[in-house]
Amino acid sequence: MLKSNKLGNSNFLSSLDISSEEVFHILELAKKLKNNDINIEFKNKVLGLIFDKSSTRTRVSFQVAMSRLGGTTIDLNPTTSQIVRGEPIKDTARVLSRYCDVIAIRTYNHSDLEEYSRWSAKPVINALTDLEHPCQALADFLTIKEEFIDFKNVVLTFIGDGNNVANSLILCGALLGVEVRIACPKGYEPNSSVIKKAFEIYKDKSLLKITNDPNKAVVGANVLYTDVWSSMGEENFKENKDKDFDGFTIDRNLVNKANQDAIILHCLPAYRSKEITDDVIDSSKSRIFDQAENRMHAQQALLACLLS
Repeated sequence: MLKSNKLGNSNFLSSLDISSEEVFHILELAKKLKNNDINIEFKNKVLGLIFDKSSTRTRVSFQVAMSRLGGTTIDLNPTTSQIVRGEPIKDTARVLSRYCDVIAIRTYNHSDLEEYSRWSAKPVINALTDLEHPCQALADFLTIKEEFIDFKNVVLTFIGDGNNVANSLILCGALLGVEVRIACPKGYEPNSSVIKKAFEIYKDKSLLKITNDPNKAVVGANVLYTDVWSSMGEENFKENKDKDFDGFTIDRNLVNKANQDAIILHCLPAYRSKEITDDVIDSSKSRIFDQAENRMHAQQALLACLLS
């Protein structure tokens, strides 16, 4: 019987904090939790949430996931805690690790997350930073695995900004040996250090492609994925980015150039008729809401492994 195995790393700040074997284990555990084939309990365990950015799916999915494990969640709103008054991260982290058993943090600077992990005696999870969104990637590949059974010959094409989601898709894809293509306008490519790390992992270097042509990127793709063009904190660049991303909308024309079995993913929230059209979001090819549900199952599995 599959059990929650303790991870080699005590934190989950990046997709690269776990091995390819651990990714497969988390996905398999998530599948069993989703199908009610396994019951894992961590009664009296407490998850602390620190969210500097607004959230719907990440916040709720973590709360429900912890509840399903028999634990509880404390939502630490920075605006109503001493964090907003400038209490040093090292002080907050050391105090919270005496109250909580695991802490999930959603913030801007990845360096702040690393500072929390440096001073916390308990596991720290990246619930999103400007650099990575590794929990999202786990749910994404769980959704892909549900559709295609395994990752052999799967081609994932991400169309849009080379943002935190794209970075984590690249890194997790490298661990799983999945062909990942990123199509973005010039100047919006993914983080160069992320690309370098991925190439170091990929046995076949041709499995990672960065291009500025979405029409070529979707040919032969099994998964078409997009995200908002302007992330939280980029509101001042929204108008310029909308112009730069003209032609990067996932619409029927683009979908028809992909494989016939292609599915559509979006990490939400979506600006309908901008990065993706209404008819594509609500089409039979869309797995967007399965993907959103899978946030809960993947994070429940991750929490179980970190708490083991």
